[in-house]
Order: sequence, then structure tokens, then C-alpha cells
Amino acid sequence: MPHPLYVLNGSNLNMLGLREPELYGTTTLAEIRQRTEALAAELDLACDFRQTNHEGVMVDWIQEAFAREAAVIINPAGFSFGCVPVLDALKLLRKPVVEVHLTNIHQRPAPYTQSLVSQAATGVICGLGPIGYLLAVRAVAQALSSPRSGKP
Repeated sequence: MPHPLYVLNGSNLNMLGLREPELYGTTTLAEIRQRTEALAAELDLACDFRQTNHEGVMVDWIQEAFAREAAVIINPAGFSFGCVPVLDALKLLRKPVVEVHLTNIHQRPAPYTQSLVSQAATGVICGLGPIGYLLAVRAVAQALSSPRSGKP
């Protein structure tokens, strides 16, 4: 039976391809979803790919992932930099959590450099564009196949 994997996307990511293409590129979230779900299926992960512009909805989804003992890939987008409720919800999780950012947040101006979410992440992938999602799927699959598949 495939292991559950939630891929959670935060604010404004529904506008990928349109919003600041010079920064985020022209790939849409639908294209990222298609590639992510295909790879997850190959790696025996049951991918549940979602996007919200609302902090409380994101918290609800993380709590749902906790209840299902799911691994999580999260691109928190704007929720990265000041959303303590998302951080607190992520701390509940017992399976791998990989944070993904399309851009290298460490090269961005304030307030985009310090992600609170990183404090609860098993690992962080940033600056590699849409391929970061695929790398995150592979990282989750590898972590789940190790003898110690929880968070470190």
C-alpha cells in the first residue's frame, strides 16, 4: 500500500506562470503537480497535492497529514516568514517534512530570507525551480525506506 504524501502549497502559488515570471519562471502549479504526482506514483507514494491562500486551511491540512501519518512536502510561500501557526502544526509531524522554495530565499531581500518553517523541516530545497519538488519526492521516498523513517 502506498505511503501517504501531502504536497502542500501556500499563498499565491496558484498564480505561478503569471506572477513575476522573471523570478518564478513560467511553469504553472498544474504542471508541477502533474510531474510531482507521476514521480510519487513511481516511488509508491500516494500523493495528495493541494494549494491554499489561507493560513488556517494550511494548518488544517498539516493536522490532517499528522492524523494520516503522512510525509509532507511544503512550499509555504508567504507563510514561510511569519506564520507561527503553520510552524507549530508542522512540529506535530512524525514523518519526513521537506520544505521547497522555487527561488533561493537566502539570496532574496528581507523579509524573504528567514523561513520559520525550516525549524520544523527534515530538509530544505531552494533555488532549483520546479525540479525542487521532484528532488523532495525522492528525498521523502528515501527517508521513508530507511530503518528510521520518522523525523530526526
